[in-house]
Amino acid sequence: MRIPGFDLKRQYQNIKQEIDKAVENVLVSGQFILGENVRFLEDEIANYCETRYAIGVASGTDALLLSLRALDIKPQDEVITTPFTFFATTEVVSMIGARPVLVDIEPDTFNIDPDKIEKAITKNTKAIIPVHLFGQICDMDEILKFREKGIFIVEDACQSIGAEYKNKKAGSLGDTGCFSFFPTKNLGAYGDGGMITTNDEKLNKRLRILRAHGSINKYYHEELGYNSRLDEIQSAILRIKLRYLDRWIARRQEIAGLYNRLLLDIPNIKTPSIKNNRTHTFHQYVIRAERRDELQKYLSKKGIGIAIYYPIPLHLQKAYKDLGYKQGDFPEAEKACKEVLALPMWPELKDEEVEEVAREIKSFYEKA
Repeated sequence: MRIPGFDLKRQYQNIKQEIDKAVENVLVSGQFILGENVRFLEDEIANYCETRYAIGVASGTDALLLSLRALDIKPQDEVITTPFTFFATTEVVSMIGARPVLVDIEPDTFNIDPDKIEKAITKNTKAIIPVHLFGQICDMDEILKFREKGIFIVEDACQSIGAEYKNKKAGSLGDTGCFSFFPTKNLGAYGDGGMITTNDEKLNKRLRILRAHGSINKYYHEELGYNSRLDEIQSAILRIKLRYLDRWIARRQEIAGLYNRLLLDIPNIKTPSIKNNRTHTFHQYVIRAERRDELQKYLSKKGIGIAIYYPIPLHLQKAYKDLGYKQGDFPEAEKACKEVLALPMWPELKDEEVEEVAREIKSFYEKA
């Protein structure tokens, strides 16, 4: 691609010496599983997210799965979340035998609409998973009110590390916060990885047992668990990259501001909305576009990397036919799937590349 949607190579070249040295130190140490880099990273992430605890796990998906297990979500329980998110959010609910219950989204933020949650609650509702999509936190004041009903709140913060809601960090608001270190995330490893944050001491202890085959002491198992351990090499890499995270987020915000200015006079698109008392970390810069599919093909032919997050809402996925949802049940999510387009967004993206993307978008609509 002439202008890729994301490029990890530039970032690596900028911090190559630090990364290479960190990896070499792990290799020399001979310690690869749950060593000192994992412990240090857990402390550093807890400090960054302003929580008491952080628990390293193998992926963001596992962070969600282990959170539900630690909160004793059981088969036949219901967990409320959004149909407009990556499949893992509901997949973990289904994998423990619980039922995903979906609620439509806000059209401006793409996040779950808190005003629609009340109608979805039943006697079987045990948890809500608000997804802080694309780097902006949900309306947590309204969502946290459901704690009064004894409902747990599991933040899917996989796309929003560093984002703030009323000066509180993503992952510090719910019973647990779940993060992904997938390579393209704002804080990305060079493989899979994840983290769970919490302020609850009992949850912290339970999560550490669950991630290691249900064991506190080796070969002595308290319960059935998982093999979900963040490894030393990825932790060492993430510790280096965490030092740059705020700088990279600030650059993402600069790029988003430039896009906003350059795209302002194009009536055919809508740029991202940021709610009051929140920051947006722009894991993705997502516009709504008229004739989206045509625009996507046009930009692709021009060598510009774009992506659609997400082309099919979860309630219309083949894997969820058994939930009984149908076309039209969540009109805002369905409309978003037909209009959204993610433009190139990564900290090392150059201003002239952003300007070129904007010119091509303008050119497409001028030719229409």
